[in-house]
Amino acid sequence: MTETIVGLLRHGQTDWNIDFRLQGTTDIPLNAVGIEQAKSVAAHLSIGDWDVLAASPLSRARDTADIVSSLSGLPKANIEPLLLERAFGIGEGLTYDEWREKFKDLTEIPQGESLVQLADRVWQLLSHLLETYRGKRILTVSHGALIRKIIELVSENTLPNPGDRFGNASLSVIAHNEVRGWHILNYNPHTYEGHALRHG
Repeated sequence: MTETIVGLLRHGQTDWNIDFRLQGTTDIPLNAVGIEQAKSVAAHLSIGDWDVLAASPLSRARDTADIVSSLSGLPKANIEPLLLERAFGIGEGLTYDEWREKFKDLTEIPQGESLVQLADRVWQLLSHLLETYRGKRILTVSHGALIRKIIELVSENTLPNPGDRFGNASLSVIAHNEVRGWHILNYNPHTYEGHALRHG
């Protein structure tokens, strides 16, 4: 039975993460803590754990992937546009509190990507990964809102747990096979602090 495994690694910390600002597609770089988080992840990955590395085009994900690749021996990341963060439109740069003061919620965002559009893109992404890397172990480096939606859809809305936030440098793992389809293999929304970074 062919199994395709996908790791969902969130990029390292940025200054906007500290302030709880909506980043979306705004290209905010890693800060010093984020760089160290990426190094810490790389130190606990083995070249035998993953076959392919793929990253969002945004620099915070690309740079995280580059650090992981250079320190772990994994191949250089393929840039996958479908791994891009959700576009938050006019909300980008606002803190979550500022957003809540001005708008009702984050379901529909002026000039941004709705949750329905995001869900459609997630299924496109998963289909693309399956078609391109079937039977491989793919470590992807992307973003919190995207990873949240992937986990929601693959788990059929049983995850994330209430109150869970996907920390920087957190890693959850999903898998696909012919019997079960897409399913959760390892759910871990917490920033790397010694937890297992392998897919088994």
